[in-house]
Amino acid sequence: MDLEWVMNELEALGKERTKKIYLSNGAREPLFGVATGEMKPLFRKIRIHQPLAEQLYATGNYDAMYFAGIIADPKGMSAADYDRWMDGAYFYMLSDYVVAVTLAESDIAQQVADRWIDSGEELRMSGGWSCYCWLLGNRKDHEFDEGSIARMLDRVEQTIHDAPERAQFAMNQFIYTVGVSYVPLHKKAVETAKGVGPVEIKRDKKPSSLLNAYDHIQKAVAKGQIGFKRKHVRC
Repeated sequence: MDLEWVMNELEALGKERTKKIYLSNGAREPLFGVATGEMKPLFRKIRIHQPLAEQLYATGNYDAMYFAGIIADPKGMSAADYDRWMDGAYFYMLSDYVVAVTLAESDIAQQVADRWIDSGEELRMSGGWSCYCWLLGNRKDHEFDEGSIARMLDRVEQTIHDAPERAQFAMNQFIYTVGVSYVPLHKKAVETAKGVGPVEIKRDKKPSSLLNAYDHIQKAVAKGQIGFKRKHVRC
């Protein structure tokens, strides 16, 4: 099962309708339009395979890059490897749902994510905040420093309205995730969400949208979801 074989398999799974959806969200050619769920049988044939993951990611093909994240060995990647992958992440579905997700299963996740958040670069910031969302939604509460997460909430409240667009999405999701999945700071996350209020996302080619972490946290409260942790980060 080499690179050529996997690329042929992915191409066969592609759908024009899915491809159009990905393109409308920022993906660019080359890509096949493979639904993520369609990749699971392929993963079961290959399992974890870091060398092949590196080859797939280097193709620049969106579907291949996404599948690279599925078969990658997170703990076998260094900080430099994650930086290299982030360099190749040209839009948020790669930075937040491939690179950040893979990083979240590594032992260096928080250190790398902290550095990306401080970078001032939109997709690195987005990936860093998203990584914390994946972490908080999966790992036990005691694995985090409460003071550090509290300071991050303060930082979001102070900077979210001036942050780049994709970072705003991820920072808003961070408030929500702390409020739902990190019980020690549930109340602080609620107060932070109130302080932030609605976040207006202005986009050139699409209508503006409003993000409201407070409303979403309250919905989770009503459903009894506080303390929710997902079993797995990657599919």
